[in-house]
Amino acid sequence: MLVFRFLILLCLLGAAASFAFYVGTGQPRFKNWGWKILKWTLLAAFCFFTVLILERI
Repeated sequence: MLVFRFLILLCLLGAAASFAFYVGTGQPRFKNWGWKILKWTLLAAFCFFTVLILERI
């Protein structure tokens, strides 16, 4: 469980770094990568916490 939380944190940091590169350079490819990383990270986090909730039931 700790590994999954660490991976989600790393993905969120990657998305933040991508948005920071977009702000610094103005290149839209960094913004697109940031949105893709953020979308998949939130989806994975939602699935992870859904499994945790279903285990409690």
